Amino acid sequence: MTIGKPRYRYPEAIVETEWLSANLDDPALRVFDCTTHLLYSGEGSDVPYIVESGRADYGKGHIPGADFLDLQGELSVTNSPFRFTVPPADQFAAALSQHGVGDDARVILYSTGNAQWATRIWWMLRAFGFDNAALLNGGWQKWTAEGRPVSTEPATYPPATFSPRPRPDLFVGPEAVSAAISDSTACTINALSEELHRGESGRYGRPGRIPESVNIPAASLLDPKDNTFLDAAAVAERFASVGASPEKQVIAYCGGGIAATLDAFLLHQLGYERITVYDNSMSEWAKDESLPIETG
Repeated sequence: MTIGKPRYRYPEAIVETEWLSANLDDPALRVFDCTTHLLYSGEGSDVPYIVESGRADYGKGHIPGADFLDLQGELSVTNSPFRFTVPPADQFAAALSQHGVGDDARVILYSTGNAQWATRIWWMLRAFGFDNAALLNGGWQKWTAEGRPVSTEPATYPPATFSPRPRPDLFVGPEAVSAAISDSTACTINALSEELHRGESGRYGRPGRIPESVNIPAASLLDPKDNTFLDAAAVAERFASVGASPEKQVIAYCGGGIAATLDAFLLHQLGYERITVYDNSMSEWAKDESLPIETG
């Protein structure tokens, strides 16, 4: 398979601030603030970070009419030893239904700071068979920088019925990742920072990375000036430079399966079809002494 000249294949999955501002009154739209904060613990801590919901920030200001999705509180397994494990289909569907996302809705997702919180929920929606979701390019950072309207009034949508149609191959566990280590037809991509990839921190337990994995930090795929996605040519070049190609099975991972979804989203946009996310990522891998790890 070849993808030709790099371009984003699904432009409807990325919307601009100007478009959203002009369409906020569309009754079919469901706009959500997806913000979560990670408060990182010190070296040696058994807990790599404390999760803080972005709901308080939402209360201080959000896009008019937008509701709030609590990733850990509503859209993760509540009794998992890991922070953001994908929930079962019935839990996910119940939460989205309560937030007014029916099968005919058009969903727009954004977050403050890094877009990875919005891409996580976008990837989860896709994993449960919902394809009419888009990311706000530049998110809250770009929206406010442009002086667009802000509301402090909480917003909700009428309950609807979300019908899950799971695509189980969009998330994998450690068994699939282990099998990919010695598979020349697979490419495993670490979306964490270069320092964490090299093993300069034991944030998640044992320092290091999954053997044979390559590094494309999620943050490096965003323009630091306005938080927008880099253009398709720049993103395609970065992935190609580490040996990724559409012919390979690509597994994206990070600390907890969040930043990895930003890499996965852009790979999908480039036309890659065999993409999956290691759900619990290094939060699971680094603590399991039976799993190999490498540094340097």
